[in-house]
Amino acid sequence: MSVSVTEAGCAAHPELYQHPLLEDDPGRSATVEQRRERSAMTRRATAICAGCCSLRDCLYRAVVEHDVAGFVAGTTEPQRRRMRAMLDVTIGADDLDSLTGVSASPHQVNHAEIVRLRAQNPHMSLETIAQRLGCSLSTVKRHLRRARAEAAGALQEPEPGAEVTPPSPDEVMSARTIVVHGEGARPIGDGKASLVAA
Repeated sequence: MSVSVTEAGCAAHPELYQHPLLEDDPGRSATVEQRRERSAMTRRATAICAGCCSLRDCLYRAVVEHDVAGFVAGTTEPQRRRMRAMLDVTIGADDLDSLTGVSASPHQVNHAEIVRLRAQNPHMSLETIAQRLGCSLSTVKRHLRRARAEAAGALQEPEPGAEVTPPSPDEVMSARTIVVHGEGARPIGDGKASLVAA
């Protein structure tokens, strides 16, 4: 599978990257058929990402700058969390309202309500939860990521005045290689894995 040098692979295949099975891992509640379909979609998306000219920048942004949902830069959300832990990167919650220019939301979504609804209905899709609460799917995902981070104690702010140096793109690519391909893999050149013992 090849991707045009001028086009990001995910932009050319929204039906794949925005598919509910690829965006939100159904986990243990998935049927055998859903697992097979997700596995096939993951292999296809991985191949598209591997040939994408934006892989390095996309991965850096998804690991260091924003807590992105779904499958991004050939990685899943759990893989990016492991990469952040390796690189000692903490991502604060994005203020999506200010990013989009919204000054005041007419309908405030209660964080506890989203978490409670998900806990009581683990098999309910996130899209259904969003519809029930009258909010967007990304809002539900953002609140659930925040709840996971709070539970893991990951929402710690750096010491006031402490200088935080973000990892380099090379360090992020190296972390991706280790997380995705295993400890014995080493990045070579553009960050693609070589399964050579370290």
